Amino acid sequence: MRLEGMIFDLDGTLTDTFAVCFISFRDTIQAVTSRRPTDDEIFSQFGPSEEGMFQRWVPDRWEHCLRFYLSLYEREHRRIGRIFPGVETVLETLKALGIRMGVVTGKGPRSTAISLAQLGLTPYFDSIETGSPEGNVKPQGIRRVLTRWGAAPERVAYLGDVASDIEAARAVGVIPLAAAWEARSDTAALRALQPLAIFTSVAQFLEWINTVVEPRIGGRA
Repeated sequence: MRLEGMIFDLDGTLTDTFAVCFISFRDTIQAVTSRRPTDDEIFSQFGPSEEGMFQRWVPDRWEHCLRFYLSLYEREHRRIGRIFPGVETVLETLKALGIRMGVVTGKGPRSTAISLAQLGLTPYFDSIETGSPEGNVKPQGIRRVLTRWGAAPERVAYLGDVASDIEAARAVGVIPLAAAWEARSDTAALRALQPLAIFTSVAQFLEWINTVVEPRIGGRA
């Protein structure tokens, strides 16, 4: 397979950071409202960026909540944030093949910057698109990356861990790939959308790259 680029989701795909998000959201909401939402409640609200989530939860104090959240997010990131084992090898392999790499995430710009910087991922990506307070804008983010790269959709893949990621990829016409290695992954929901491939481990994804992806003509990206 000749690819020009690989675009990644962030939480649950490259980074094992859901726990960081849940703790930071829960402690923020509890500090402001005395209510302590569960992980499932928080997860169900994902789609808009953190800005949008707080605008819905506490519209009169959302900016204060966002600042408080980001301070907790940075603290918890230092404590328990990590990339999934093998992800760095994947990124180095794609880099050696000359495949351009980008990130399209639903996270806000500041939390995305914290994750990428603290986990040493920033240098791998020449295109980073973040989320919107209004809701899921991943198709638009993927299109902006394609435009920046001047790449045809069929020469670019998008790897994500939830069904909406597969739908976003298909809406734009890029190759849909599913990462099902995070504990919350719903493999059945991913499989129902028929992505090109589903990977239940990072090692399986790396094997696919080594087996299927050809070096990009022109050398390193």
